[in-house]
Amino acid sequence: MLVFSASLRAQSLNTRLATLAANTLAAGGATVDLAAMREFDCPSYDADVQDLQGFPDGVEQFRRRLEAAHAFVISSPEYNFSMPGLLKNLIDWASRYQPQPFKDKHALLLSASPSMAGGNRGLWTLRMPLEHLGVHVYPDMFSLAQAHYAFDDHGHIANTQLQAWFNRTITDFLALAEAAVHYPCVKSAWIEFLGEHSDPALDRVQE
Repeated sequence: MLVFSASLRAQSLNTRLATLAANTLAAGGATVDLAAMREFDCPSYDADVQDLQGFPDGVEQFRRRLEAAHAFVISSPEYNFSMPGLLKNLIDWASRYQPQPFKDKHALLLSASPSMAGGNRGLWTLRMPLEHLGVHVYPDMFSLAQAHYAFDDHGHIANTQLQAWFNRTITDFLALAEAAVHYPCVKSAWIEFLGEHSDPALDRVQE
């Protein structure tokens, strides 16, 4: 699991939530690569720079670590009802690789915010480019509202109900990621109806 916060701030609430997610995943048996957004920061995407100089070091490191993971977790702040620009920029850079590294990865999206919405609106904007690039984004997203009051001295969520919900979200996502690795879905399936004879014109194949 690649886990990172989409914030550069040293005391970021999303970094605290990403760290909690990483610890919870590790306790569940996952091998965790906990990264910092500063490791992936790169200049604004410019096709001329890509053509003349190649990919920046930050996106190169992100691609390597993403390709090495079966799944990834992002804890992202919300800026003006959207994702941070530096995260979108990283996605834009990484999408230029061929083959691009997002396809068929599983992802869990988290957010932490002082607001009552918990950064949830920003996660909806983050889903769109990831799903477009072929990421299987986990349906449940976890948003921690009033996060500046939410953590206890040990880095856990002080509200026991919220902590239980967080643990359940992480555990269920880990189970899905493990199933995708060990029990891959059948790529195609024939659908027939009882009483009907096989007919190539009527048989349906889902790929």
